[in-house]
Amino acid sequence: MSLKFYNTLTRKLEEFKEIEKGKIGLYMCGPTVYNYAHIGNFRSNIFNDLVKRYLLYLGYEVKHVMNLTDIEDKIIKQYKATGKSLKEITDPFIKAFMDDVDTLNIMKADVYPQATAHIDEMVDMVAKLKERGHAYEKDGSVYFSIESFPGYGELANISRDDLKTGVSVDSDEYDKENAQDFVLWKGKKEGEPSWATDFGEGRPGWHLECSAMSMKYLGRTFDIHMGGVDLIFPHHQNEIAQSECTWGQKFVNYWIHCQHLIVDGEKMSKSLGNQYTVNEILDKGYDAMSVRYLLLSTHYRKLLNFTFEGLDRAAQSLKRIKDFIFSLENLNPADGETQEINDIIANSEKAFRANMDDDFNISGALGSFFEFIHQVNLKTQDLKKEDRENVLAYVNRVNSVLGVIRTGKADDLEQEIMEKIETRNRARKERDFKLADQIRDELKARGIVLIDTPEGTRWKQE
Repeated sequence: MSLKFYNTLTRKLEEFKEIEKGKIGLYMCGPTVYNYAHIGNFRSNIFNDLVKRYLLYLGYEVKHVMNLTDIEDKIIKQYKATGKSLKEITDPFIKAFMDDVDTLNIMKADVYPQATAHIDEMVDMVAKLKERGHAYEKDGSVYFSIESFPGYGELANISRDDLKTGVSVDSDEYDKENAQDFVLWKGKKEGEPSWATDFGEGRPGWHLECSAMSMKYLGRTFDIHMGGVDLIFPHHQNEIAQSECTWGQKFVNYWIHCQHLIVDGEKMSKSLGNQYTVNEILDKGYDAMSVRYLLLSTHYRKLLNFTFEGLDRAAQSLKRIKDFIFSLENLNPADGETQEINDIIANSEKAFRANMDDDFNISGALGSFFEFIHQVNLKTQDLKKEDRENVLAYVNRVNSVLGVIRTGKADDLEQEIMEKIETRNRARKERDFKLADQIRDELKARGIVLIDTPEGTRWKQE
């Protein structure tokens, strides 16, 4: 079965075919760095990570680009209100976003272009759009004429009859009912940062930024563009219009959009007090990988209802995987392997791939993986040494897609725990049971359980 997924542009499932064999250009709209990212933002980011990881699992070479919007209307408001430089405003939020990316085990993009470092590319696009009759100046700003692009509205499913041609809008965000000429370059206003150009001083409109940066690093036509459903209109629709009119060729072949996240059945908002950052959830005692598991476990085209009960269930699912790995690693099997275990692995991987190939059906993929765990658990006492290694290798392949079991920091963690175990063992020999119990309790509070056996003390993460 070949990989198929829903293309927002055509509104149907399509078989994926890359532009250059074995290589994929992948772009995702990144954060506007005026505030801390919340779990709704990371629902899209983790789905993007799942897609990237699966493409890598399939053997593709993926070039991944994610922009950082560091000049935009909401940032300008802070710029005016605080008197700080753009860098002083945005740098702390960029760092916080990158910290969250690490915390949630999201693979880093190959390039994180910042808008303010790509003004020349944006100015070049505006100049070309003017030359080709797709843009016009008005009151010191430059606007894109949506009437000049016959395909305008296709991505957002807007009829040409509903377009407000000849009417312009300065705001970067508006709804379908107000589809009109959008601003490419905003004329200079007092107290705002600006750049000098042949068409006057000013700053870029938000929509222009992603087009210029994505094409610089991925080419004028690339494979996949991702983002949340809220970006379909106007942002992604406007990206298509200005990009294709600049160069006269298709901008992106496949558009993938992730549904919203709600909290306890309600829209997430500051006023309801349910707009959580990653750190706010971790401060409640939850594990980052449980958060990741919950955010990726619902199909991307369905609303995800975030609840703390759901987070508890995610933690239990993770514990089941960790316990399975722990039990395998602590077996002492005889040499050899069995065809039955090889068949169980092959059938499970076939089912896992079939589900992921079917529009990234993560629920089905997870279901097939847990059925695999169940089947192997029934055969644990009969496993041979090579069986165990083959099973663990398959678990690692699945985790390379899911990313829910940390691997990168394992060595440092293991060394720290082993040192504490040695200290505890010495304390027990010296009959300092208070210290021994204190070390056990300290590790337990961190989700690490010590198991005393005749062969020595073993440990596992809850």
